[in-house]
Amino acid sequence: MDYGKYRYEQQKREQAARRKQRVINVKEVRLSPAIGDHDFNTKLRQSRRFIENGDKVKATVRFRGRAITHKDLGREVLERLADELQDIAVIESRAKMEGRSMFMMLAPDPEK
Repeated sequence: MDYGKYRYEQQKREQAARRKQRVINVKEVRLSPAIGDHDFNTKLRQSRRFIENGDKVKATVRFRGRAITHKDLGREVLERLADELQDIAVIESRAKMEGRSMFMMLAPDPEK
């Protein structure tokens, strides 16, 4: 067998595989524990658009100053976001603290 022909066919297979693969990006949406309804709806629309485009969403609640004592408020904001997006997204990782911020990963629902 001709080695040049073999290399050519191998390159064609690799190119076809690269064409078919889907790159998934992670988009971040930052929230605060004392977020207003209008601001929350804006972030919700952004998250919905990201998920519909096939990207994952990292929702982050940033605690500033003494707000760190009210972690339950941040968890409620993240759970509210997850509830609003449950029709098109699945929770990849639950809300957890990392330093002064709490985050949650949402991924597009594979069935939709």
